[in-house]
Amino acid sequence: MNHFKTYMLLAGLTALFMGAGYLIGGPTGMLIALAFALALNAFSYWNADKIVLRTYGAQEVDESHPEPLIRNYVVDVVEMAAKAGLPRPRVTVIDSDQPNAFATGRDPAHAAVAATTGLLQLLTRDEIRGVMAHELAHVKNRDTLTMTVTATIAGAISALANFAFFFGGSRDEEGNGGGLGGMIGAIAIAILAPIAAMLVQVAISRAREYEADRIGAQIGGDSEALARALEKIEAYARGGYVNHDAERNPATAHMFIINPLNGKGADNLFSTHPATHNRVEALMRLGVGQGARRAAVPVSEPAVRLPSRGAGPWG
Repeated sequence: MNHFKTYMLLAGLTALFMGAGYLIGGPTGMLIALAFALALNAFSYWNADKIVLRTYGAQEVDESHPEPLIRNYVVDVVEMAAKAGLPRPRVTVIDSDQPNAFATGRDPAHAAVAATTGLLQLLTRDEIRGVMAHELAHVKNRDTLTMTVTATIAGAISALANFAFFFGGSRDEEGNGGGLGGMIGAIAIAILAPIAAMLVQVAISRAREYEADRIGAQIGGDSEALARALEKIEAYARGGYVNHDAERNPATAHMFIINPLNGKGADNLFSTHPATHNRVEALMRLGVGQGARRAAVPVSEPAVRLPSRGAGPWG
């Protein structure tokens, strides 16, 4: 089913680009857009995961890393992947103060998981296990192909609006569309393309997150640890811990376990994630793992300051 979703997204991207190409450049523009869309589709399928990991400066790590927090993280991911019947994923770290994580890859054999340094610093080991079990659930459910390709598609659709703005009035008045008509078409695309990009993300986000929470609780063996982690990540993300790479690349926001963009989380048409309190309630009803739920830990400054990118034990 997820492969079908991906093919439909790719087909939709192709149709959107062809329509935009016609509005901007007539039949010739449509053919150019078709060629561009086909090339983008093929590139996205095979390379979208590499693009996303490179965007966030993700560094691959293993059990030999000198930092104990990273060693524990790798050991836990490898152990839970084996428990879930998955091949060993690539394990990566992103230098960001904001605690968060995502998974990527076109299939389980080519999967990678990414955790921020903030996640490893600010959460307990059982909470980190819960988060990464959630990400492994995405791998197991084969969500990662759709999620990763969608990030590329959403970014391309947003870029389309900029292209339309700059080139929308360039057609001549003799059979290729006329300047005014082209400009109107460009304005329409500039308005609709970002909305389309947002809807592409929303269309695949919410049910996928609830299901990954459920299966992640089973893989990690502790639904309450995952619930606590979601509350903490939400609090830090809204409390001033900014993921600057995510802010620069909002088309990738749907990939993270909690929306990394500074804003209000809510179950509405324009959110990329379900409301965190709804996810926590669903997890608590599962009752997997440890005993009574502990109170959420108040947000505070980390005990150890995070190093700058490329420096210290993280690099």
